Amino acid sequence: MNQTTKILQLLGLIRRAGQLVTGEGDVIKAMQQQQTRLVFLAADAGAATQKKFRDKANTYQVTLCEDFTRLELSQALGQSRSSVAITQAGFTKKTITTVRTN
Repeated sequence: MNQTTKILQLLGLIRRAGQLVTGEGDVIKAMQQQQTRLVFLAADAGAATQKKFRDKANTYQVTLCEDFTRLELSQALGQSRSSVAITQAGFTKKTITTVRTN
């Protein structure tokens, strides 16, 4: 199993555990309230959305991962999404470790 598959499966597990915030507005709110340290944004999101998320991630010191398409994120989560944030610290640490070894 490759690293991409591991990360996407981990996102599905995190969603089932209820430790995932989805949707543009809710993800930005989680960043502003410092409830997350890791955000996934679809690589094929619009230019304005990418700029907004990059600026917010930089401002709030959040790691932004743009390695997956909207289709890949949506399939992993079982719902159509282009942005997701992990809220639980243990899951965040595990996911960041997996992303960095990718």
